[in-house]
Amino acid sequence: MRKINRYIYTVVFSSIGLTLIVFMSLDFIFGLINQLDAVKGNYTALEALIYLILTLPRRLYTFMPFSCLIGCLAGLGILASSSELVIIRAAGVSTARIVWMSLRPALVFIFLALIVGEYVSPYTEQLAINRKAIASGESVKTSQQQTWNREANEFMHFDAVLPNGVIYGVSRYQFNDEHKLVTASHTNQAIYQGGYWQEEDIAITHLDANSSSIERLSSRRWDTKLTPELLNIIVVDAKDLSIRNLHYYINYLKSQNIKSDDYSLSFWQKLLEPLATASLVLIAISFIFGPLRSVTTGQRIFIGVILGVVFEIVQRLLGPSSLVFGFSPLFAVLLPILFCIGLGIYLLRRAG
Repeated sequence: MRKINRYIYTVVFSSIGLTLIVFMSLDFIFGLINQLDAVKGNYTALEALIYLILTLPRRLYTFMPFSCLIGCLAGLGILASSSELVIIRAAGVSTARIVWMSLRPALVFIFLALIVGEYVSPYTEQLAINRKAIASGESVKTSQQQTWNREANEFMHFDAVLPNGVIYGVSRYQFNDEHKLVTASHTNQAIYQGGYWQEEDIAITHLDANSSSIERLSSRRWDTKLTPELLNIIVVDAKDLSIRNLHYYINYLKSQNIKSDDYSLSFWQKLLEPLATASLVLIAISFIFGPLRSVTTGQRIFIGVILGVVFEIVQRLLGPSSLVFGFSPLFAVLLPILFCIGLGIYLLRRAG
C-alpha cells in the first residue's frame, strides 16, 4: 500500500509541477515581450526583467488552481490510460483512498500558494509597481496603481508609495461640508516620521467663491491616520493583497464610514482560495473515474482548461453581482465552490 501511495503521489505531483512550469514559462515569455514594448527613458530592458521577476510570486499564485486542476487530470489520466488505476482498484484499494492519495500532492501546492499569496506576493507586487512607476515616470493612472484615499472630507492621491515610508507626488483635496473644494495642494515628497508625515516642496491652492491664491512652502507637517502600512495596502490591487492586510484595511474603511464591499469580496476569495482549488481537484479526480475514463490525454487537458475557465468566469460574474445587487460576497464566493464539491462527490459515487 505504501508503494502505491508513493507512486500515485509522485505521478500527480510531477504532473502538477510540470504544468505549473509550463504556465509560468509561457506567461513569462509573453510578459517579457509586453514589457519590452513599454521600455523608454529610465525604464530599461533590465528594469523590465526585474519587474517580471518581482511579479513572479503573484503569477505563481494566479496559476496554481489551474495547474492543480490540469496536473491532476494529466497525472491520473496517464494512470487510467495504462490501466494502472484499474489494477490498483482490483488490488483492493478503494476509490475514496485513491482520491485521498491524489489530493495529497495537490494540497502541497495549495499550501505553497497560500504561503506565497500571504507573505511573498503582496510585498514583491508593491515593489514591482512602484519601481516601474518611478523608472518610467508614469502617474498612478497610467501605471494602474489604486492610490486614491479618503479621510473625512479630504481626498488624497499618490504617484508612488515606497515600502520604507516615503511617498512621491502627494495631491490633497479638502472639501467643506457643502462638498465644495476649499484647498488643493501638491507635494513632491513626504517622509513618515513616526506618527506624522513631513511634506517637502508644497504648492497650496486656496479657493473661495470669487478668487484663488497659491501658497508655496518648503516643508509642512501632515497629521493623518494614514501609516506606511496602510499606504502599502492601498497601492496594491485588492486581489493581490494578503488576507491579514485585507482584514486590516476593511476595518480601517469601516472606521471612516466608507464602503468596503470590494475589499470584502477579495478577502473571502483569498480566504477560500484553497477550498476552491481543492474543489477543482476533486472535480478532476471524479472525471477520471467517470466521463473521462477512456479519452486521450489531450482531451482531458482540454476539458480541464474549459472547466477552469468556466469556474473563473462564474466567480467573476458572481463577485461583481454581489456588489451590484447587495447580496453577501461570501455567498458569491461559496456558491461555485459548493457546486464543484457536490458535482465531484456525485460523480465519484456514480463511479463506485
